[in-house]
Amino acid sequence: MTTSTTTRFLSLFFLLLLSPLTNAIKFELPPSKAPHEKCIWNAAHTHALVIVTANVGPGPNQRVDIQIIDDTPQRNVYLSKRDIKGETRLAVTAHAEGEVGVCFRNFLDATMKTELARNMTRTIDLDIDIGADAVDYNAIANQESLSGLETEMRKLEGVVKEIVDELDYLKKREERFADTNISTNQRVQNFAWFTLFSLIALGVWQIFHLRAFFKRKYLID
Repeated sequence: MTTSTTTRFLSLFFLLLLSPLTNAIKFELPPSKAPHEKCIWNAAHTHALVIVTANVGPGPNQRVDIQIIDDTPQRNVYLSKRDIKGETRLAVTAHAEGEVGVCFRNFLDATMKTELARNMTRTIDLDIDIGADAVDYNAIANQESLSGLETEMRKLEGVVKEIVDELDYLKKREERFADTNISTNQRVQNFAWFTLFSLIALGVWQIFHLRAFFKRKYLID
């Protein structure tokens, strides 16, 4: 492999590695006077930066509310905003390991009849960047006067940190599952021993009980 080919290969590798993993989705949100939440969920690590860019299309007599939550038992609400229009950019930091949800509700104006709202919708164009993908490296490069190579290395550093965090999370999860497995096996073993001793005790009691019964009937000495 020549030097030129090697350089091209490495450049392609870093380009693929550093390519943005933006979660983008576009959908229609019908209105209602008591609308249900439509949530888009994405996995996020603790302290991960989450950038949400929502572009809400026009629609008369409708009000779109947005809320960013997580799937923890506490159901933390990171941010809530009413009546968003056009492009809205929101930033939050995940408090716990799990999934972060971006939820929308489209409220129909109280003066509108429900029959007239059957064909009404608001178009939602949603982009979600998490972790290293949410960092504005161009702003960092301008602020710290970084060269192009230094900026790419900073991006690579962010990606590597995410990989390390992911491996650390998987390791902790494996340890938690291993502890649960050991605890379950110990409980099963204790229950098995308890069952065995109970059966032995029951058998001994039956022997003495039958022996006493037969003695009372003078069937044995």
